[in-house]
Amino acid sequence: MKRTLIKLTISCLFGGFLTTSTYSQSANSRIIQDDRLTELLRLKSEMTVNDELTDRYKIQLFYGNITEANKIHSKYTSQYPEWKPKIVYESPNYKVWVGNFRNRLEADQALLQIQKNFPNAFVMKPER
Repeated sequence: MKRTLIKLTISCLFGGFLTTSTYSQSANSRIIQDDRLTELLRLKSEMTVNDELTDRYKIQLFYGNITEANKIHSKYTSQYPEWKPKIVYESPNYKVWVGNFRNRLEADQALLQIQKNFPNAFVMKPER
């Protein structure tokens, strides 16, 4: 490690001089990274795009038969383009889920808007 001496001279208001000495250090850093880290980051990014991360909140609009689920899906899509709906099958029902919210607060804020047209909607956190 190299030390460098730096001398500073500052002129004071009353014509005096102030001299100080400061030492600094310089170093090189080397980062060693596991090769699998790049693959993990790519996989997480892909899972986020495909909506496969389960630690997210959703809003459920409906559960029941496929015909009604499709009607609710279409009605919702025409009124709220900002959060994408998705039909999920969990035997024996079809469910219409909306959004992929990071926390409960985001989901609750969206729910307030959605409940104006879908009063039975509620926030949930699916377990897969």
